[in-house]
Amino acid sequence: MKFHKEYLDLILVPSGLLIMFSYHLFLLYKYINQTHTTVMGFENNDKRIWVERIMQANKRDVSTALSVIQSNTTAATFLASVSLTLGSLIGAWIANSSNIFFQSQLIYGDTRPTAITVKYICLLTCFLLAFSCFVQSARHFVHANYLISTPDSFVPVSSVEIAVIRGGDFWSLGLRALYFALDLLLWFFGPIPMFICSVAMVLVLNYLDSNSRPLHPNVSQGRHFQMAKRGFDL
Repeated sequence: MKFHKEYLDLILVPSGLLIMFSYHLFLLYKYINQTHTTVMGFENNDKRIWVERIMQANKRDVSTALSVIQSNTTAATFLASVSLTLGSLIGAWIANSSNIFFQSQLIYGDTRPTAITVKYICLLTCFLLAFSCFVQSARHFVHANYLISTPDSFVPVSSVEIAVIRGGDFWSLGLRALYFALDLLLWFFGPIPMFICSVAMVLVLNYLDSNSRPLHPNVSQGRHFQMAKRGFDL
């Protein structure tokens, strides 16, 4: 039986996607059950401390808090615009490409019109998913903006924490969608670059997502430690 280069797409592409999905399922398991071992859990702990300090201060520095939230909102809005623009431009550029020699001679893989169409759909789906996640991230940051800036109110600290942390979670999901988009973008150059990118990206992300530092103590723990230290000094 003769081996055709189109078979590589049926082997390497699902294998690369399986590696990516398996890693992110493993990361999700660690994020839920071993939060302190992930960078996202470490950052969420810092966000809780920040919200607690902002909300429980005698004189809240609202301008500083709003500037921090506004910077996150601006970044999420910018990446949402970039995701939508890149999805449109890349899809239009590849769809209108007439360099058949490049597609048939330099790419070792499936270059049939059906396979190219599947690549378009997968890539654009990732960009649209990233756009949706960044929009939701901006929405939650705007909601946190309203909660922090509400004058003379008894807004629960947990409500602000949920808004800020959910905004960060959607931000992380948007970045993951962009990582998948980069992986699928290399699929246009063949299944071999796509598979290599999947393995390399998982190795890099495993290093970036792992955390070995201890969590910072929250406000109540910090105050208890300071009171104990003062009593010890006395």
